Amino acid sequence: MTSSDRTINRLIILVATVVFFFVNERHNRKLSAKLLEMGVQQDRNADDFRSEYVGYAENYTAGLAETYIMTHLDELGYGSTTNNPVTCNIWQTPDATTKEVYANLYQYMQDIKKHQEAVENFTTLPNLMTEIIHTGKHDVCATTRLHPEGLRGLFPSGQLSITPNGYVEPMLPPMRHPRICHPENNAALKYWMFDLNYLVHDWERMCRRLKPHSKLVLIDMGASFDFQGTKSPMIALFELYEKMGFVFDHIYGFEITPKDATTIYNRLPQKYIPAYHWINAGVTRERGHNLNPLHSIVKSFTEDDLIVVKMDIDTSSIEVPLMRELIEDDVLVKLVDQFYFEHHVHMGDLARSWLRTMDGTLKESLEMFGKLRERGVAAHSWV
Repeated sequence: MTSSDRTINRLIILVATVVFFFVNERHNRKLSAKLLEMGVQQDRNADDFRSEYVGYAENYTAGLAETYIMTHLDELGYGSTTNNPVTCNIWQTPDATTKEVYANLYQYMQDIKKHQEAVENFTTLPNLMTEIIHTGKHDVCATTRLHPEGLRGLFPSGQLSITPNGYVEPMLPPMRHPRICHPENNAALKYWMFDLNYLVHDWERMCRRLKPHSKLVLIDMGASFDFQGTKSPMIALFELYEKMGFVFDHIYGFEITPKDATTIYNRLPQKYIPAYHWINAGVTRERGHNLNPLHSIVKSFTEDDLIVVKMDIDTSSIEVPLMRELIEDDVLVKLVDQFYFEHHVHMGDLARSWLRTMDGTLKESLEMFGKLRERGVAAHSWV
């Protein structure tokens, strides 16, 4: 190579470096401008974030109404397997609890509506991991806020509970959207039975736990798409995460009912096919077994990954041992971030839907969900 060739190469490298610098600076200025519009302080380290962010808690802290329910389970009749206790009365009359609790629940109902409107009106975000990989920082996480004051601004009633994974909805019977306790008609009751807008996710907290090398993983135990209605709740959950900028790298669907794979993939929106793994086999409660996803899949990832687990196989003899495994296993509770479970227990409000699949008491269910939250997992009741 001649000296002139070397000079040309140096000039090319210099020009490329300058171009990269200006493109990168332009990108950072655009992001900074958006964050400034939101009044967000940038580039806080993890310790600063923990001290300033109200949605962070080292230990689980239940909301006021949830605290009352959990300390009055026997008085409310939630320990019964014979009477199928009706729970909608806590949303319908102050006589079921106290005037203060009833007022809190009424205010919380208004908060749920505001939260739902904020989610529906929110503009879909690009993949958050793209920005985190590009910058190695978490400034982009502030763009997930549904309100300038975060979730506190949408839930002034103060009923949200707080886990190490951020804010979550309070664990309250009937373990569904409370509008099922105030249906206008049978059609409305069916709609609210499968509506997910009672769920609360702390997207900013979830985002700030991601690393540039993180993988986003969802495990669906009971992955049937045979759903009567306009949309499967599971597809609705996929789309909710995607709207908030969380794009799954892997989705594992376990289903014991024999299905034609062609039918499944035809029903699945095309955008999810690259990440989707269809496993037409039932899960087992046996610890260490290949068909126990907590062992064979969850433990193959790390604490830096975002792991979401949904369980709804309508078989308590398998589901409850799996939930207990998650509660008891010191490794698993550090891996699973979000957990959704429809627990068919004796409860009058849902007895017509659950029929013979009901097993155990509402008290036992609420206590297990509480233990899981206390161990750091953001656990939610599923539909």
